[in-house]
Amino acid sequence: MTHAVIFDIDGTLLNSSTEDEAMYKEAVERVLGGVRFRPRLNDYAHVTDTGILLQVLEDNAAPADDGIIARIKDEFFEILESFVATSGPFPEVPGARGVIDRLRVSEAHEVAIATGGWQRSARIKLSTAGFDIDKIPLVTSDDAVGRTDIMSLALDSIGRDVESVTYYGDGAWDQQACQDLGWTFRPVGPGLNGLLSFEREYLV
Repeated sequence: MTHAVIFDIDGTLLNSSTEDEAMYKEAVERVLGGVRFRPRLNDYAHVTDTGILLQVLEDNAAPADDGIIARIKDEFFEILESFVATSGPFPEVPGARGVIDRLRVSEAHEVAIATGGWQRSARIKLSTAGFDIDKIPLVTSDDAVGRTDIMSLALDSIGRDVESVTYYGDGAWDQQACQDLGWTFRPVGPGLNGLLSFEREYLV
């Protein structure tokens, strides 16, 4: 019997949500100048880096062409790399690396990562924080715009049938996506009164 366990990154494996959002907005403004952002992340139809960016461009009557999107992504990666070089890696949620390592070698589990971030930034954050994700599927908003699509692709990438799927996330959008997919949702962080540590998280 095999169980799939899938993780978000920001706010779930790493305490990085606040800084990530600030850097994302800075990158957009470097390219577009002063723009209007919606008051809350949940005000966007798809709370993913690509989904938010497409709606920011639409809200501000800016062209959603590949060149502009690529420039914003490059700015974001540059800001992120500079931040990590100056401030060090983002801190892990306590026990997060340990739970990933246990799942990597478990015969009863398959592990994957499904994040609303972009592939390059996800790898920068995880690698600098000491996570070993070699051979772990990583699906991002480079692969799909919608969160449920990203999560479904992560499950597909496991490549075998599973008895159950558990997803760890920190946002209301994660919770809604799990409801839509029929997955078990495990909240992480204070926003959803979730886990503050993986140290005592024993998986089936």
